[in-house]
Amino acid sequence: MTGTAGPATGVALACLGAAAWLAGSGWHSGVRRARLVLTGCGAPGAGPPTAHRVTDELRRVRGRLRAEWWSLAAGLALAALAASVLPVVAGAAGVPLLRRARLAGRARRARERRQDAVIDLCGALAGEVRAGRQPGEALLCAAHDSGGLGDARAAVLAAARFGGDVPGALAAAARRPGAEGLRGLAACWRVAVDQGAGLAAGLDRLEGALRAERDQRSDLRAQLAGARATAVMLAGLPVLGLLLGVALGSDPLHVLLHTGAGVGCLLAGGVLEALGMWWVTRIVRGAEAAS
Repeated sequence: MTGTAGPATGVALACLGAAAWLAGSGWHSGVRRARLVLTGCGAPGAGPPTAHRVTDELRRVRGRLRAEWWSLAAGLALAALAASVLPVVAGAAGVPLLRRARLAGRARRARERRQDAVIDLCGALAGEVRAGRQPGEALLCAAHDSGGLGDARAAVLAAARFGGDVPGALAAAARRPGAEGLRGLAACWRVAVDQGAGLAAGLDRLEGALRAERDQRSDLRAQLAGARATAVMLAGLPVLGLLLGVALGSDPLHVLLHTGAGVGCLLAGGVLEALGMWWVTRIVRGAEAAS
């Protein structure tokens, strides 16, 4: 019994010592290291990347990799599956087209933001004039609350502060896409200063007209959304046909990319597809321009 109790007592004492060490500085230092690793506050390279760091890296990569480059990536993947160089050529040809569409969308959104800023500027300027401020002082105050003047803000405000040609500066600022409403503001300013007419009443009418025009464009865009969706759906039907062919057990990619008749059908279909999309886009843009 004594021989057996000796090793057991030693093991118990060792466990008690380990527990005492963990309860002391060793436990706290381990907790601190765990917290540093989990929160990402430790030294660089001291632990695995945190979720925030991975998210930031993915967001940075997505910002550098524009949407048009997915066309080339899809072409490379399809070329690897079909063992043909034609998908790579098609994907590379789609890069400038998608870039043009992306830049056009960005310009359209910037134009719409500029239109909204001009409307806000007219409303703020009318409020300042109605509060009893002089036109120049009212424009200085309204310009701080609205970005309707854009890059021409310094020139317009300098003209308003030092008695310059404010209507001329506003007309020059109205040359930017989306800032056409500044021409109406310049006309209201010229009439109010030259003929003594009420500037606030003219600005109210101008703001109402600009808002009505914006609402009309929004309604037209909503009405044309169905036509755009139909065009996109029709453009995707060939892809659906290829998927159905694969599901039925055939090999449509081999026929289209490795036979003369298939390549001819592919080229003819691509040309007709491009012409159809161009025609639908032309109709939609013509309707928007006519409005």
